[in-house]
Amino acid sequence: MSTEVHYPWFKKADIDGFFALFQNNLANFVLIAIIMLGQGFPANIVYGRVIPGAAIAVLIGNFYYAYMAGKLAKKTGRTDITALAYGISTPVMFIYLFGVLGPALALTGDPEMAWRIGVAGCFLGGFIEALGSIIGGWVRRNVPRAAMLGALAGVAFTFIGGELLFRVYEMPVVGIIVLAIILIGLISRKPMPFRIPTALFAIVIGTVLAYVLGQADPARITGAMQNVGFFPPLPSFGFVEGFGYLFGPLIGLLASIVPIAIYNFVETMNNVEAMACCGDDYNVQEAQLVDGIGTMLGSVFGGVFPTTVYIASVGSKWMGAGRGYSILNGIVFILASTFGIIGVLGGIIPVPVIAPILVYVGISMVSQTFSSTKESHYPAAVLAMFPYFANYIMTRFNVDAPEAVLARTGSGTVPLGQGAMFTALLWGAILAFIIDEDYIKATVTSLIAAALAFIGLIHAPRLSLDITSPFGIGYLVMAILFIVFSWMYKNEKVAEKLHTDKPEDEPMKPY
Repeated sequence: MSTEVHYPWFKKADIDGFFALFQNNLANFVLIAIIMLGQGFPANIVYGRVIPGAAIAVLIGNFYYAYMAGKLAKKTGRTDITALAYGISTPVMFIYLFGVLGPALALTGDPEMAWRIGVAGCFLGGFIEALGSIIGGWVRRNVPRAAMLGALAGVAFTFIGGELLFRVYEMPVVGIIVLAIILIGLISRKPMPFRIPTALFAIVIGTVLAYVLGQADPARITGAMQNVGFFPPLPSFGFVEGFGYLFGPLIGLLASIVPIAIYNFVETMNNVEAMACCGDDYNVQEAQLVDGIGTMLGSVFGGVFPTTVYIASVGSKWMGAGRGYSILNGIVFILASTFGIIGVLGGIIPVPVIAPILVYVGISMVSQTFSSTKESHYPAAVLAMFPYFANYIMTRFNVDAPEAVLARTGSGTVPLGQGAMFTALLWGAILAFIIDEDYIKATVTSLIAAALAFIGLIHAPRLSLDITSPFGIGYLVMAILFIVFSWMYKNEKVAEKLHTDKPEDEPMKPY
């Protein structure tokens, strides 16, 4: 029942939430610019179309999620609702960079045409995300929480908390000091001097120290200022021509686009579930639909990267943020992209200064997984984390040093890392069902895993039908095993019940 509440548009905690989300998205935007320029895309495409298009998607999504937060506050009568965070997922970003844009440029030799193909792929991905909203509610109700949160914890532990902790130690003095400030202010919730928001205080102190101590080259500032310009987001229908290539000579790229689009709506579902564990229970189908629409609109303005409900949502909740951080993030990003400020900030602020904020996001996500999962399902959550460890090794090292990965970690690392989100969900669910002694559901989940393996959605580099896949066969055998165990344990329970119900021999009554 709706209740009249005064839900503020902005509060002090929104500043910390903004910096956490902004720095996370900023890091992704900077990586996008650096990698695309390195691949051979000209600056006018990167800064004039791709970045503004992504910023449009971020603006639309952040504004809508602020609106959703207001609806939830009114519905629940609470004022402590935190808006869902929204942005570009890091694993998705890398797959689009190296699995879509890179191959498109290599095959066409034309950056303009490769961009159009990328835009078409992004639009198609958004459409698939939106379609995912049809089944999102059912999946959320039927997949164990341990599996969903465990999969996210795997991302948080490897790509966010773990990798960014490595970056902290690139500038030991600066990074360690900034990390200490973040831990004091955000974990132990102690105020900073003059009540300055923790994230802002940490970034200012860290950036100043980096230049004062000589760990950052002042020439970075001069170089960064060259990125200033005017890059207004302008609509384009480049995706129309891109579709002609995507469904023609470059149809093979769909093998990357379709799975990652499915991954995106699953990631949204997982992050919505994580926020429900914190007390903010959003409509997952509405969120998946918004993600898809936001992605499609971003592609109309030149964006080539799908957007999703972001893993930083829980971190913002822990900070006590409301909806103001989401609104501020959307406004700042559209302004920063329009005037080239993203390139400026990315050039001036060293990565080890912003890394501790993302370490905090990783800590909060992994912690939330275990505080929101029933104790008996802890093993399932842990198992669901492992595929992303393999995915991290695969994406970070297998391209440059495949022989070393094979020699040091074995031949199973790369297949386990392929389709890691699905594998994590499947194994987490299977173990949760085993713990609950529900072997029928474990069997069904194993059959789903087998089907995904046979079509190449997991344990394969691309979509392709392979009914001889050893992974698919393994899951089929496991399904049969569960059927046998189900029958065996059912018979044991029947026998035990018969034994329990059998009356004891009564003494003979005298006549």
